[in-house]
Amino acid sequence: MTSKTPFIDTARRVIRAEADALNVLADGLDDNFRTAIDLLLNATGRVIVTGIGKSGHIARKIAATFASTGTPAQFVHPAEASHGDLGMVTSADVVLAISNSGEAPELANMVAFSRRFEIPLVGITKAPKSALGRECDVVLQLPDLGEACGTGVVPTTSTTLTLAMGDALAVALMEHRDFTAEHFRDFHPGGKLGAKLSRVRDLMHTGNAMPLVDETTLMADALIEISQKSLGVVGVTKADGTLAGIITDGDLRRHMEGLLSLTAADVMTTSPTTIDSAALAEEAVAVMNARKITCVFAVEAGAPQTPQGILHIHDCLRVGLG
Repeated sequence: MTSKTPFIDTARRVIRAEADALNVLADGLDDNFRTAIDLLLNATGRVIVTGIGKSGHIARKIAATFASTGTPAQFVHPAEASHGDLGMVTSADVVLAISNSGEAPELANMVAFSRRFEIPLVGITKAPKSALGRECDVVLQLPDLGEACGTGVVPTTSTTLTLAMGDALAVALMEHRDFTAEHFRDFHPGGKLGAKLSRVRDLMHTGNAMPLVDETTLMADALIEISQKSLGVVGVTKADGTLAGIITDGDLRRHMEGLLSLTAADVMTTSPTTIDSAALAEEAVAVMNARKITCVFAVEAGAPQTPQGILHIHDCLRVGLG
């Protein structure tokens, strides 16, 4: 297969054209963006994102980004809206309609519905005087810079600009709401991202699942506790419930002679490594790797070292950490 232009040159031309267009978009943002943000913030319902064709694909992604960053949102297909899905749209919502040309006929019923019931309408289009633009409460105008395909007909630059505008809206709303990584984790409990944002308290063993004995416990009973809890260690607590030490395989090997006649206090390693139960689980993995240990007791920061739970490296590996 041959080409007049090397593939790498084409790729660079496309990417640079779109990068240049994004700079134009950023420089051209005006008070309409602030107005759009105000409309979205003041909605007591959801952001209904709609579009057809390539704009529809981008609209789905924008709706998903809104929803995962603290702005309730839903994509509604404009054709399905005309056949009953308009019932998903309420007067508490805001409609975000996307059409590069602003002339997509499929949007007509959604636009008319929003006007009939006085539902705020935000448009993303390159043509503010288009059929869509004329009906909107506010238009977020995209610069008309042509497409990166070279023919001017394949949505490339225009979809990149639309996607960037959606991201800009989502992040601006997110920052205004003080949306944190903790909130983000609530919406992303699965997959690698959810794992990276997991806290120690989300994965640790608690209550009766913790292997614990007091300082006076005979090692015969401590061994039973280690076996029953299946974590390979046992924590040793003082009379007040705080953590005095930990017994590991290494401690058992060092005290093999006369082991069963000893108490937990005789065998334990004092001042064991602990971690804040509110810390990210990946921090616990780093601690365990650095100390070459497989378990760490979780405590509450700033409080007496009372064990809140115990985290094993396998608990982290199961969710994709480590």
